[in-house]
Amino acid sequence: MEQKIQSLKELYEKDFYLWVLENLKLLKNREYDLVDWENLLEEIEDMARRELRSLISLMAVIMEHLYKWENFRDREDVGHSWIKSINNARNELDTILETYPGIRKKAAEELPTAWRIAVKRLVRWFKEDENHDLAKKYFGRFPTEKDFPQECPYTFEQVMEYEPWV
Repeated sequence: MEQKIQSLKELYEKDFYLWVLENLKLLKNREYDLVDWENLLEEIEDMARRELRSLISLMAVIMEHLYKWENFRDREDVGHSWIKSINNARNELDTILETYPGIRKKAAEELPTAWRIAVKRLVRWFKEDENHDLAKKYFGRFPTEKDFPQECPYTFEQVMEYEPWV
């Protein structure tokens, strides 16, 4: 038995797909003592983290573009790609929240993390060649993270629904 468990652990490193099939077969046969629990539990945790990372990333995109619209739209013809990006991210968020309703509460808790990511993206955005003039216009230099609100300026409801362009 110990040798079979060790073989499964080695299989995890060599052939993940086969490792999954073997563990699935053991679980279906209720051979719980032979399952590679250590790696299986790690994979299950990673599945949840993957969905959460996607959710945080999508919220960051939305907040980045909302903030650009509200603060750095210097002409009428600017910002339409931001709206499209916000709408696309919201569609993906809706899909995640419909598929995994239990993640909604965690989404609201992760707003500060998503905002920190959005701020880093904003800082990098101003360093792009085509945005140097905007950096000079709004900040007199390239902005840093300290030039943006430290606290997330949006609620979860605003991330999901706010449309300042309407």
